[in-house]
Amino acid sequence: MALVPSSSVDPPIIPEVEMNGSDLGASTVRATVVQASTVFYDTPATLDKAERLLAEAASYGSQLVVFPEAFIGGYPRGSTFGVTLGNRSVKGKEEFRKYHASAIDVPGPEVDRLASLAGKYKVFLVMGAIERAGYTLYCTVLFFDPQGQFLGKHRKLMPTGLERIIWGFGDGSTIPVYDTPVGKIGSLICWENRMPLLRTALYAKGVEIYCAPTADARETWQASMTHIALEGGCFVLSANQFCRRKDYPSPPDYIFSGLGEEPSPETVVCKGGSVIISPSGTVLAGPNYEGEALISADLDLGEIVRAKFDFDVVGHYSRPDVLSLTVRDHPQDPVLFTSASKTESSEKQLVMNPF
Repeated sequence: MALVPSSSVDPPIIPEVEMNGSDLGASTVRATVVQASTVFYDTPATLDKAERLLAEAASYGSQLVVFPEAFIGGYPRGSTFGVTLGNRSVKGKEEFRKYHASAIDVPGPEVDRLASLAGKYKVFLVMGAIERAGYTLYCTVLFFDPQGQFLGKHRKLMPTGLERIIWGFGDGSTIPVYDTPVGKIGSLICWENRMPLLRTALYAKGVEIYCAPTADARETWQASMTHIALEGGCFVLSANQFCRRKDYPSPPDYIFSGLGEEPSPETVVCKGGSVIISPSGTVLAGPNYEGEALISADLDLGEIVRAKFDFDVVGHYSRPDVLSLTVRDHPQDPVLFTSASKTESSEKQLVMNPF
């Protein structure tokens, strides 16, 4: 493993690279997980930072770059949004207004910029973002290809704890796996990775490069990531932010709760732990708990087949005669207008039978 220290002037992110060889074969993919903090409440500055990180990852030959959960829009760590049971404070509502303003529309201009960046640096890009759909926010992962195309999204199916007061719930229509030249790419976010049936849905779609953006920096997270790599016979790429208190707005505009006293500006409030794990459960790079970093490894896709020979969870090691899973993968729209469909049907009939 090679660590390149940052310089004193305009320092690059510390790259942490563990490579399996100097030459990449057709079945080898160089992947990078980004461990870095959002510029909170400043989405344009966060997008600028994302470009710097992408440029640096591309300079190391990365073909796939994965960013943390909620990198665009921010993970509001320590905030309560003024919520107590039966009440929401005026200050908390204003805090949500600012958070809503930092989120992005999908599609929208920020998505267009991310697509252009993926095309500019010729990488597959997996980006954590807070998606704004009207007045509801979703914790979302966005997928882009090296041709600068937006492929689609995954909305977090199950927000955790207090996240449920600020984020909506995804449905089965956004659990994609994309078949790409570098492998079949899919993603689940943070603790939904602990949902066995949801993981099984990805396995059934053939995921080979399993991206797990997260906000969980605890050491127990590493056990979950290793288990998923072994269970799914896939590469697991987990990206988390590394944040200090100073990366968030200062008090009294932003109050950190749950830590006792207000932490000092240099206090680490999320220590990262980003990691890349092979289908055999071998840690290829990371976990890093030291600071912002680019964590990279070469993925030998042949390892997937070797791992599946031992255990194929939805293949030769499944028992559909005993256990099965049904996934409702159509959109769960809260309102359906039947008159619209009737109008469309009538218009078609008029075109077919004008007299």
